[in-house]
Formats: sequence, C-alpha cells, structure tokens
Amino acid sequence: MSDPDVPRTVKAISTAQLVLLDEEATRYGFSRRHGVAWLTEYADPGATQYLYPAFVHHLDHRPECSPQWRCMLLLALRDGEQVFSLLDVLPASFDELPDTLDHTTKTRIADKLLGPLQTAAEWCQRHS
Repeated sequence: MSDPDVPRTVKAISTAQLVLLDEEATRYGFSRRHGVAWLTEYADPGATQYLYPAFVHHLDHRPECSPQWRCMLLLALRDGEQVFSLLDVLPASFDELPDTLDHTTKTRIADKLLGPLQTAAEWCQRHS
C-alpha cells in the first residue's frame, strides 16, 4: 500500500489530537472516521496513536476538501489492545503535526501497520 504522492512517514499523536482530526473528518464528511463519541469511549486517552499516510483520496464532487490522505492508524484502546484503522486527513492538517519519531521507530510502526493486525471493526464485533 504505497502512493508516491503522500509522505512516507509516521507521525505520533495524542488521543486528543486524534479526536480533533476525527472532528475535522466528520465536519468534511470524509468516509474514514470514527466519531468523537466512539473515540472518547474506547481510545486510550493517555496513549500515543500513530498515523501513516497510505494514499491520496480524491473527491471530484467536493473539490473544497480534496485531496485528502487516507491514513493507516495504529489505534491504542483503553483495554490495552492496538488495532488497525483508517482515518482521512487533510494534507495541511497532517503536515502541521510535529515529526517526533526517529527512523527506527517509524519503520517499526509502519511494519506493524502493514502486518497482521486486528482491525477496529473486528475489535468492535468481539466487544459488542
């Protein structure tokens, strides 16, 4: 899963930052988002979350919010599990996030996201 038009980097964010990005995704009507209520209930508020842009997603019918980057998300939950999810993020919003991880950590997180990992949807099914 690689697109030359997105940055090949992983960014670490707080759960509070994730909630803000999810609010933005909801405001723009992006397909890949969780909902603030879901994140507030299930995401670990003290954990570090990780975003890794996978590809450019275009909305030809909505040029005001296109393009966006579909990011892979390593999401830490309150029960200690980490799951794979997706989040659509505006490029400017991603670029504003600080780049705090060293190369080794970025590679480790990217490998984890690309490997076998339970999805958020699978986790929800198990816990419903």
